[in-house]
Amino acid sequence: QVQLIESGGGLVQAGGSLRLSCAASGRTFSMYIMRWFRQAPGKEREFVAGINWSGTDTDYADSVKGRFTISRDNAKNTVYLQMNSLKAEDTAVYYCNLPPNPGWVPMRATGGSWGQGTQVTVSS
Repeated sequence: QVQLIESGGGLVQAGGSLRLSCAASGRTFSMYIMRWFRQAPGKEREFVAGINWSGTDTDYADSVKGRFTISRDNAKNTVYLQMNSLKAEDTAVYYCNLPPNPGWVPMRATGGSWGQGTQVTVSS
């Protein structure tokens, strides 16, 4: 049984920073690409960032490139999302995602297992 537990969300002023964490269990974490998505009120869930199993390859949505950094610690089965220079439009529920299969999968594809989400609210 896959379990993904996100933490680190909260309320922050525009220009501030937050660091999200996602602790995974139930799979061999180091074999999986890991991804972050977000969903703002009234909008579809969208890709934010992804990282390959070794941490050597990353991908970012254009809207967060240069401000967000995804990383992972395979020894702790945890993926992180460092968010800097936050904007009001970053307000959303952020979800961690583990794909249905290990190894290579399209970085931005949906599907697989999801955490419960963590709320990020950026005040302007």
